[in-house]
This record gives sequence, structure tokens and C-alpha cells, in this order.
Amino acid sequence: MNIVCLDLEGVLVPEIWIAFAEATKIPELKKTTRDEPDYNKLMNYRLDILKQHGLGLKEIQDVIATIDPIPGAKEFLDELRSITQVIIISDTFTQFASPLMKKLGWPTIFCNSLEVSDSGEITGFKMRIENSKYTTVKALQSIGYETIASGDSYNDLAMIKASKAGFLFKSTDKIKSDNPDLPAFETYDELLNAIKKVL
Repeated sequence: MNIVCLDLEGVLVPEIWIAFAEATKIPELKKTTRDEPDYNKLMNYRLDILKQHGLGLKEIQDVIATIDPIPGAKEFLDELRSITQVIIISDTFTQFASPLMKKLGWPTIFCNSLEVSDSGEITGFKMRIENSKYTTVKALQSIGYETIASGDSYNDLAMIKASKAGFLFKSTDKIKSDNPDLPAFETYDELLNAIKKVL
């Protein structure tokens, strides 16, 4: 039994924080897991910036409403889901993901949740589990699945390396050069063909 585990941002949809940084003209918010491997450190950095600028959940959700999946992502996902089970494993938050899942045809997503005050200020975040991508892949393997994983960032490497087959997708030159053993693809057709070969 195979199951494909995909990252969300940078793989199927644009990076939410980059879109928000551009909309608000706050360049510091462009930092992502491609730049900072420590996710807790990254999120606390982001929350501090939001607080400084008086920005909350509503402002981020307004920007997310304008984001469309990367061209070809939904078709890729539809075809992949017609031949095997697929789970999106993301470090994003349920409050961010829902509008994007609608545009992708409601695939299954495992992600985290934000702590939001009555005023709409994001006061914290609750991770589903530590090292969620790696831990989820190991849990799926423990119940009889062989995992195939793909992502673009530092926080995807553990799940990619722990899987029967793993692929970088639309990753950075640095991550690709640091991981020459991992096949790296730029198009959905390439990724789909690679996955089909190991199914």
C-alpha cells in the first residue's frame, strides 16, 4: 500500500507569507522554511513582526483569498489522487489552508493551528506534533503504508529521506546542491512520472 505525502506551500500553492509580505510591503515576512530550518524560531519571528504592525488573522486571510494554486497543481493532484492515496502534510495552519484546499478540490491535509484572540491578533501557534512531517511519515509506515514524499524546503527533507522514494520539487539551488542524492524536479509532469515509476 502506497501513500504520497506532499508539502503544500511552494509545491502546490505559492508561499503564503511571501504573498502577505508583498501585499503589506513588509519584506521581513518573506523569510520562509527555505531560509530558516527552525520552524518555531521562524514563526515567533513572524508573530513579533505582525504585532509590531498591528496585523492579525483577518489581514492574512484577506490575502490568502487572492492566492490561486500554482498553474497545473490541481490537475497534477487530481491525476495523482486517481491512482493512489495522497496526503498533504504542511506546517501551515488550518485557518490559512481552508480556502486553498477548496481551490485544490478538498484534498486531505494534516497541518497545525493558530491561537487567535477575540480581537483577531495571532497570539501563538499549536503544532500538531513535533517534527510533524517526519513523524507523520513514520506513523503511516507503522500502519502498513509505504510512503513517497515530495517537498521544496528544509522542513521537508526528513520526510523525503525517510520515505521509500522522495523527490525535491521547485526547491532552491542550495537545498539541491546540499542533497545531490535526491532527485529534483521543476514540472508536475516530471514529478508525476517519477511517482508513477515507484508506485
